[in-house]
Amino acid sequence: MAVFPQPQHVIDELVGDIVSTSGETAVVNLPYTGEKLCDLPLSSLDDVADAASRARLAQLAWSEAGFAHRRRVLLRAHDLLLERRELILDLIQAETGKARLHAFEDLAQGVTSTRYNANAARRVLKHSRRNAVIPLLYRTRVEYRPKGLVGVITPWNFPVALGVMDAGAALAAGNAVLHKADSQAALSLLAARRAFIDAGVPADLWAVVTGSGATIGDAVVTTSDYVCFTGSTATGIGVGRRALENLTGASLELGGKNPMIVLDDVNVQRVVKDAVYASFASMGQLCVSIERVYVQRGIFDEFAAAFAERTASLTQGAAFDDSTDLGSLTLPSQLQRVEEHVQDAVAKGATLLAGGRPRPDLGPLFYEPTVLVNVSEDAECRRVETFGPVVALYPFDTEEEAVLAANDTEFGLNASIFSGSRRRARRLASALGAGSVNINEGYRATFGSADAPMGGMKHSGLGRRSGPEGLLRLVEPRTVSESRGLFTLARTGKEASRLTGLTVTTLRVLKALRLR
Repeated sequence: MAVFPQPQHVIDELVGDIVSTSGETAVVNLPYTGEKLCDLPLSSLDDVADAASRARLAQLAWSEAGFAHRRRVLLRAHDLLLERRELILDLIQAETGKARLHAFEDLAQGVTSTRYNANAARRVLKHSRRNAVIPLLYRTRVEYRPKGLVGVITPWNFPVALGVMDAGAALAAGNAVLHKADSQAALSLLAARRAFIDAGVPADLWAVVTGSGATIGDAVVTTSDYVCFTGSTATGIGVGRRALENLTGASLELGGKNPMIVLDDVNVQRVVKDAVYASFASMGQLCVSIERVYVQRGIFDEFAAAFAERTASLTQGAAFDDSTDLGSLTLPSQLQRVEEHVQDAVAKGATLLAGGRPRPDLGPLFYEPTVLVNVSEDAECRRVETFGPVVALYPFDTEEEAVLAANDTEFGLNASIFSGSRRRARRLASALGAGSVNINEGYRATFGSADAPMGGMKHSGLGRRSGPEGLLRLVEPRTVSESRGLFTLARTGKEASRLTGLTVTTLRVLKALRLR
């Protein structure tokens, strides 16, 4: 039996960082064993209001401190995250049931994002000159001001990466953060936050609250000046509506039914290794993981056999080390969803090539990684996101058929193409309706690119995190123009009459000079 390796006082110290006076708690269980990990304090509406007020006050000094100070603090947080990696990895595994390598992926993404935002904020958000109404006679610049209080709502599946990607960017841009953590993964987030606090971020500046989305989540949305949400499409649409009611901006990273296309010019054995990882990393409980694999018919049988064999060879178990390839699911509701999707598909004619059964001998939430073929059009897992270790393989004949099948979904978060010809892959990539497309990789190439935007099309989301776009969403652009006193725009009809000819000539000259 896997035993959580950290002492109780570590948990006690972390839960003390939650803003909570309600006296209510929620039980958090270890997915590996079902045993209680902790009683998590829950926040009240008054706690949210109080945390927001204190965060806004702390933000004034944080914003005035400037980019150089914020950079130093965030880079120190980067180092502390790495120094404390064993503790954070233990907590991620304890709360999510991930295998160690997937917990490290979670942490590494948060560390990379922190470094990027620390170093890029000044360059991206510095004041910039723009072409004025009349060049030389007027000057125009754009300034960026922090939004103020950024509400962040993150789920349980990637608690450190998703939390730090949004909160770290908000801090780098000079904002305060009001963060609703999912109760199942609050400890991991709190441990990451503690690294920022110890690095020099004022504790009030990044407040963490817990509780139900219907109450605490709504309060975070209505209290904040901007909202960063990660979660299901259904919940995200509700968050977007509530933000719109207050004319509050929001970025929403939502669900996906992510496709992979495998063309017939690949080395099958090599691609299978990447494809299996992309499908079952974190037990498929990852918004960008692959759930549909389209394989060109000429190599389909070879690919399917190798994919099933590779899947069946994965080591699954409960261990706080690198001895396993896969862990467990996180919540009973996830296990139920996976079982329902597999049973429905098989009942409607699908064939199991691997997996397809729970493993109570390993722990209460373990389920074998599952590979399906011959999935019918009316099967639930054909179009609905499973968010678990279930992948379906489909043959195709032409490239056009593969693109149409990949795009035949309400989602558009991530996609992947494998080909021996990068030119061929790039051509197909340009036709895919997804916010990120990986060539000869499953999801990590784009997910790990901190300098590039991440987000979804269609029902997979709105707005982008990461990259310059992820910083620019968290500030208000303001245009400042000034006259140099050498020329005055017309203020009366008589003045306009005298200046019309000069104005027309000026406009023609500006066009000829290709000045905007």
